[in-house]
Amino acid sequence: QVQLVESGGGLVQPGGSLRLSCAASRSIYSIDVMNWYRQAPGKEREWVATSNNRAGTIYADSVKGRFTMSRDNAKNTVFLQNNSLKPEDTAVYYCNIPRGWSYREYWGQGTQVTVSS
Repeated sequence: QVQLVESGGGLVQPGGSLRLSCAASRSIYSIDVMNWYRQAPGKEREWVATSNNRAGTIYADSVKGRFTMSRDNAKNTVFLQNNSLKPEDTAVYYCNIPRGWSYREYWGQGTQVTVSS
């Protein structure tokens, strides 16, 4: 079992930056794969980025070059640095652990990012 708590969202102007955090309730050292997803109003949840301890980090084309995912195993936390934000980045951002590490997947409660002038 693990609980995930996201934070760091807020209101930012286009071109601005935010750093999202996802704190886990236990060690993430053994959790090879962790993801960030987002869901905009009226749209389906979409994948944003994956950190894989064995294979590196990959990003959706829509955020590549602007977002950076990292993890601090000592702090049981993963991060998503969002730079050059656009209005279309407005969404609730969720941290996820997919099935594989456990029989079930895990989600946080989400953190709202709003990009608007």
